[in-house]
Amino acid sequence: MTSLQGIKEYDVVVIGGGSGGYAAARSAVAFGARTAVIEGGTQVGGLCILRGCMPTKALLESAHRLQAIRRAGEFGLSASKPSANWKKIIARKNRLIEDFAGHRRGQLEKGNFDFIRGMASFVDANTLEIRLKGGGKKIVRGKTFVLATGSEVAVRDIPGLRETGFITSDEAIHLDKPLKSIAVLGGGAVALEFAQYFHHLGVKTTLIQRSRQVLRSQDADLAGVLTDVFAKEGMKVHLDTELVKIEKSGKGKKVVFRKGGKLMSVEVQEILYALGRRPAIAALGLEKAGVKIEQGAVKISRTMQSSRSHIFAAGDVCGPYEVVHTAIAQGETAARNAVRLLKGEGEKRLEKMDYRLKMEVVFTEPELAAIGMSEKEAAQAGRVVRVAKYPFNDHGKSMIMGAEDGFVKIIADAKKGEILGAQIVGPHASDLIHEFAVAMHYRATVGEFLKIPHYHPTLAEIVTYPAEEIAQEM
Repeated sequence: MTSLQGIKEYDVVVIGGGSGGYAAARSAVAFGARTAVIEGGTQVGGLCILRGCMPTKALLESAHRLQAIRRAGEFGLSASKPSANWKKIIARKNRLIEDFAGHRRGQLEKGNFDFIRGMASFVDANTLEIRLKGGGKKIVRGKTFVLATGSEVAVRDIPGLRETGFITSDEAIHLDKPLKSIAVLGGGAVALEFAQYFHHLGVKTTLIQRSRQVLRSQDADLAGVLTDVFAKEGMKVHLDTELVKIEKSGKGKKVVFRKGGKLMSVEVQEILYALGRRPAIAALGLEKAGVKIEQGAVKISRTMQSSRSHIFAAGDVCGPYEVVHTAIAQGETAARNAVRLLKGEGEKRLEKMDYRLKMEVVFTEPELAAIGMSEKEAAQAGRVVRVAKYPFNDHGKSMIMGAEDGFVKIIADAKKGEILGAQIVGPHASDLIHEFAVAMHYRATVGEFLKIPHYHPTLAEIVTYPAEEIAQEM
């Protein structure tokens, strides 16, 4: 028989100790709420730290630097036979991740809230049963809840895939032995980053994407730069395909797919499955709490409330944008709104999430970053806009750096000139996009944006060139 510990009641119960969950707990405590955080993972830290953002960026840093060393001759330098030591790359990543995860563990264990290690499942709309990591069970009651359990790899039913075997990003971050060849299935950020990681380490890489472009939510010209760069670097890229089957072969594994009505195949040592993730909610027993699910995710309002007003959600469990800074903002909003409900302020007083400044970054080389509306979204919304872009191959500093692929694009309101969105594919795009984040936060027009001085010669000054073009047309 398992032991059943005493029941404790909290104002706010957060399920999940990742970025969104910790942000929610910290915010709830700041408002004086009795708070508990329940974390059921084998490790503490959340997806971003343990298996997502941080380990992948650590690996990419090694791969991108190796590629830069290979180009030493362009800059009058000599570097003989640069190579990758996979074990040392993984060891460096592990050291960094242990440091990051240790910091998060400390935050959770020393926070002004109860930190409970175990798997939580709803018994009813206000009660959780927790299977504790050390054995036994615990019952917890909450006046409000924040669901922040993140996401997991969603494996599609592709004939032969499971029988043949594959890896996902969860396993790829631990590979410490060289591969000869790999097929990457998918065209999202995870697929693109890992495809270039392996390719830059010298692995013969084939990228297979179902849609006609990679990053299908982005404008085609933006995505096209990356596929052109990949092809230029020697990677095989197949777009507009249909996966037919996966099977074992003499060389390892074979991916059979249809492209342009023709049956094609590629034989590789390994297959990386990168066709998406899904909310990790299956074990939460949400049906017992009366929480509605829509397209596999927790259905939420802009106030971060589920179909049960006292149960909130944040991050990958609900979307709509699965990025860390958004999960943090959602967690903070959810917690503040939960406390407002507890104080009886009424739902009309609750905060609403604003996704006007939504961002996406892909850490390939060149990087890709976007904020706000794309051209595609502006057209769908019926917005009349002016669009201008400027290429890096005509910009002094990027030419000096030997980083000439890509461009900067601005989407602005045709009447007022307010910047509605911006896109960058090029060197340090992940940093440069924040110029537009600040401007758009203050709803700056292209004219106001141009009043901000930019030092020469810098990469940053390129953001003013498409703004000048739009301003001249106003």
